[in-house]
Amino acid sequence: MYFNKSSVVSALACASAAMGLSIPEVAHEHNKRDDSFANGIKLRIMPLGASITHGYLSTDGNGYRDVLRTSIVDGGNDVDMVGNNPEGEMEDNDNEGWPGYILDQVRDKAKTSAPQHRPNVYLINAGTNDCVRSIDIDNAGDRVEDLVNLLYDTGSEATVLLSTLLVNGNDTAEANVLKINEQIKQLVSDHQDAGHPIVLVDFHGDDGLTLDDIRSDGTHPTDAGYAKMAPFWIKGLREADDKGFLQAAVDV
Repeated sequence: MYFNKSSVVSALACASAAMGLSIPEVAHEHNKRDDSFANGIKLRIMPLGASITHGYLSTDGNGYRDVLRTSIVDGGNDVDMVGNNPEGEMEDNDNEGWPGYILDQVRDKAKTSAPQHRPNVYLINAGTNDCVRSIDIDNAGDRVEDLVNLLYDTGSEATVLLSTLLVNGNDTAEANVLKINEQIKQLVSDHQDAGHPIVLVDFHGDDGLTLDDIRSDGTHPTDAGYAKMAPFWIKGLREADDKGFLQAAVDV
């Protein structure tokens, strides 16, 4: 195991405090608090997207994933992070984040990885590269829809946590981010109305990441910015649990 647990939990605590969220207490060997999701079922989680999912430019290569995983495990769930592009110093560093990929490419990767791993939770942050390159922005929501439908077609046990895109320091890219985020919000609302297990994770809301959390390249989070993402995913998991969405993963 490569990470320093106390520093990871401290980072999550600081990020959560800034958002007004509570997180599980640190688990001690003989006094582990049960703050689990879905009565402690094992969560097979696929982080799915591009470079931000992969943890690009984070000091340890973990991005948000180590802070998130540690919090979930300390709360009482076993976790298996899955994907075909492992990265970072953390234990269990599997993910399906592919730097530079646009939405269509992320979907193409998911065609292989989703049936291979059959996660019961997807964490999707995808579309930033479409924004940076201004690729068919008005129809980006349709491409996200294709990705989400692919995941549901792969396994009905899956819960999707679909995030809005992070703030961007480039004016043109940010204008595109705002347009795609509105499409993502509508997509989530439509799927929820249809009874599908999906939750919106809003990184671009009033309490979301700001440009202070983004590196000078205008796109990728700082280490503190990555840590700030983790409690948003935790909040999304809690909402999914409260709605009864989380189901046991199938054997693969």
